[in-house]
Amino acid sequence: MQHFNNKPAYSDTNSVIKSELFDEAYAHIKEWPNYEPSTLRFLPNLAAELGLKQIYYKDESERFGLKSFKSLGGAYAVVHVLQEHLRTTHPGVDITDTDLKAGKYAKELENFIVATATDGNHGRSVAWGAHECGIKCKIYMHSGVSQSRGVAVELLGAEVTWVDGNYDDSLMQVKRDAIANQWHIISDTSYEGYTYVPKYVMAGYTVMTKEIVTQLEGEQIPTHIIIQGGVGGLAGAICAHAAGIWGDKRPRFVIVEPETADCLYQSACVGEPRMVHIETETLMGGLSCGEVSLLGWNILKDNADDFITISDDNVKSAMCIMAMGIGDDPTIEAGESAVAGIAALMELKDNAELKASLGIDANSRILLFGTEGATDPEMYKEIVSGG
Repeated sequence: MQHFNNKPAYSDTNSVIKSELFDEAYAHIKEWPNYEPSTLRFLPNLAAELGLKQIYYKDESERFGLKSFKSLGGAYAVVHVLQEHLRTTHPGVDITDTDLKAGKYAKELENFIVATATDGNHGRSVAWGAHECGIKCKIYMHSGVSQSRGVAVELLGAEVTWVDGNYDDSLMQVKRDAIANQWHIISDTSYEGYTYVPKYVMAGYTVMTKEIVTQLEGEQIPTHIIIQGGVGGLAGAICAHAAGIWGDKRPRFVIVEPETADCLYQSACVGEPRMVHIETETLMGGLSCGEVSLLGWNILKDNADDFITISDDNVKSAMCIMAMGIGDDPTIEAGESAVAGIAALMELKDNAELKASLGIDANSRILLFGTEGATDPEMYKEIVSGG
């Protein structure tokens, strides 16, 4: 495990992403059919095992039936992009989510195509959003993604293109093809010249924080948020929203990444974006990203407190512990990327020096994001039944 203390300046994140986008996203998504807040699990027995006061676990394993928090981001961005497109030909008309999903504009949108690169969950969200709105969708997946994740996307009507290499290779390919074919990219990562759409993806994610505030009513503010890195979009969104909600009482914000895909950690160490070439794929496939998102980085560089990396050693054990439950803690379906925070706490348990440097002790109340359920059912069953 590696640790970098960022000594953040706690800058205003509104210059990166406007806080009103968070309220706008919640106002839309809470009206979608089958919307329900995901459960915030309290895990006191697991916390005691790990030498902590409390663990709060935001369980995204059932969100919209897609089993991932990503369903809040990609699908919302699809809806927003379509509304922006239709407003150019319907000035002054209220283009509602309901009308879009009911097919009111299907004829006008028959040649509208969205596309994205994905490790699985974001692509599934974009494909679901496209399916709900009756438009075509192209999903690019790299060779490290399981076939079952590709099938899940195809069942939503999307066309899958397989790309040799890793996530960054698939992202490069979809950029080229989208330009050549005039498709609309719905990416969860941002880069120079492409930040508009990812802001809406990130805004969708903050529905979770909105829900958490209500679910923590009567509880003390968590002392720490430990959140998955990836490209930084999720972490950046939650960091910005948490700062806006809790101000100077905000929890200490800790980014966790696989040691084989630690682009945010490496960027933090040098103070500017660094690309990491991924030579070994992590079991936490959703976090296997080598290049940081510009928006995420611009928030985290000044507002994240710590960056840590973990091995894959505790991932399977963490998944099994969640499936089994400790004492009377609830049993939870947690996929490989969902348990990054748990695996980090397991790795920290007997490391007194590193725990102290992170300010984690017996009084710590840790908020974790269970970002996915069994989004790869075959892998999940193999790991949990073997544990």
